Amino acid sequence: MRRVILAVTGTIAGLVALLSFKSHVPSIPVAATTGGSGGSSSSSAASSSSSSSGGQTTTVPGEFPQGSLAGKLSAGETAVDGNAANTAYGPVQIQLIEQNSKIVKVAVLVQPANTLHDIQIGAFAFPKLISETLAAQDGKIDAVSGASYTSAGYIASLQSALDKRA
Repeated sequence: MRRVILAVTGTIAGLVALLSFKSHVPSIPVAATTGGSGGSSSSSAASSSSSSSGGQTTTVPGEFPQGSLAGKLSAGETAVDGNAANTAYGPVQIQLIEQNSKIVKVAVLVQPANTLHDIQIGAFAFPKLISETLAAQDGKIDAVSGASYTSAGYIASLQSALDKRA
């Protein structure tokens, strides 16, 4: 009888402790401006930029350019915007920068940023996708594991940019 009472009270105490546990909410990463006055803006504002954003480039954790690079082109470089590809979590749009018919830079114009998880996936996936694009120089790149929808949107936007340049 004593064991039953101890088991029941232990179970109740554990359940109360479990239900009263409050985890902290991680902070949303803030995009830092690399071109311009050096101020910062929220990542959701940075994700709503389009190809006409005035050439302002922002960097999100993961070190990939976000925003149009068209205003910061050096001699001989051309910018080609891909179409926005709709994914289950939001649109993905990229911009290619080419020099002598070679892809030299890739910028993310639009990315899913509805939740912190969307931002984390983008910060994880886009640098890998961009490095694969620069290495392959075409649209035949592998998707990033854990970011299937984002990868598919990136690849679709990349392919549309490649089709526009030809």
